[in-house]
Amino acid sequence: MSGVGWMPADFDAPPGVCAGVTTRHGGVSLGSLGALNLASHVGDQADHVTENRARLRASLDLPAEPIWLQQVHGTAVYRDIGEGGAAVPCDAAVTDRPGRVLAVLTADCLPVVLASRDGQRLGVAHAGWRGLVSGVLEATVAAMGDLGSDLVAWLGPAIGSAAFEVGPEVRDAFMAVHDGDAIGFLPNARGRWQADLQLLAQRRLQRAGVSAISAIQACTYTDSDRFYSHRRDPGSGRMATLVWRAPRPATLCV
Repeated sequence: MSGVGWMPADFDAPPGVCAGVTTRHGGVSLGSLGALNLASHVGDQADHVTENRARLRASLDLPAEPIWLQQVHGTAVYRDIGEGGAAVPCDAAVTDRPGRVLAVLTADCLPVVLASRDGQRLGVAHAGWRGLVSGVLEATVAAMGDLGSDLVAWLGPAIGSAAFEVGPEVRDAFMAVHDGDAIGFLPNARGRWQADLQLLAQRRLQRAGVSAISAIQACTYTDSDRFYSHRRDPGSGRMATLVWRAPRPATLCV
């Protein structure tokens, strides 16, 4: 079976912690969903999504099926204390169990991976602007035990500021929470704003006590070869950002 497109997260991950994001290569989906669409809610054939997820698990030698969330641009956090695996309406997930695979799906929104420095607690969050301003990252940090400086974070690919034009209501929503977040918005010639999701997320994490933050420099909107983008192609497929802790010391991260 051919390998799927995969970009390992480049951050100060604790030993045994694996993380990264898929690209759109290596699957069987067709058309604008080609090829490795991992979402079941974007109009893809169900058997294509099933095959793509099976390829993902086999290619990365995942210890379990990822916990696929039903994302709603909110702040609810799924706490992995049961069998997991079922879709639930949450935009983040945390676990302290080895062998669990956490996942969020994105196609312009920002995926954020969190890990405690000892590798015992993991988290992942789906952070579009609505989730960010509502506090999804703070909720994820809190669900991990408010470890703050004992956490390391990785910010995955999202729409870049040059491509992400928003109206004044978006900027106003952030400033209503913290006026210093104005730094995440640059005015454009159309009287609107270019928003920097990664910068806004970094500021949120820092205020929650997280200082060890790494980020990939990649724009989902402009890099059509590697990434899906809902703003560029409405109804596009979705990439998956995953994090898990190897259940055995001998297991190597990809």
